[in-house]
Amino acid sequence: MRTSIGAMPYMLVYGTEGVIPVEVEIPSLRVIQEAKLDDAEWIRVRQEQLMLIDEKRMDAVCLGQLYQIRMASTFNKRVKPHQFTPGQLASKKIFPHQGKFAPNWQGPYVVHRVLLGGALILVEMDESVSTKPINSDAIKRYYV
Repeated sequence: MRTSIGAMPYMLVYGTEGVIPVEVEIPSLRVIQEAKLDDAEWIRVRQEQLMLIDEKRMDAVCLGQLYQIRMASTFNKRVKPHQFTPGQLASKKIFPHQGKFAPNWQGPYVVHRVLLGGALILVEMDESVSTKPINSDAIKRYYV
């Protein structure tokens, strides 16, 4: 926001232009000129700053990976694995729910095949095989 004479309000109050935090962390040409560094010193400082950027980026990547590992282990603690075998009867969860009094499960189905990672291929009672695998979290055993 500039005033009518073209100066920024910060400059009118403090007598200098405002510097954003990024320019302080990684000095821009304007900040370096105000510090009155010679060219060789400027090049050395700039190279140091660029090397620090790579180091900070690697730190951020490592922290992100650690965070993902912690979140996955926290989630996996609450997961209850369901074990199914071909030929078992199962019910399938209905997504999304149609209403308050609508049924939450449909079935029975027969487990046709168990895939890696816990996915299942189901067969309807009229023996038509489903082409889509279903996550075992959305399946529960059907008891007669």
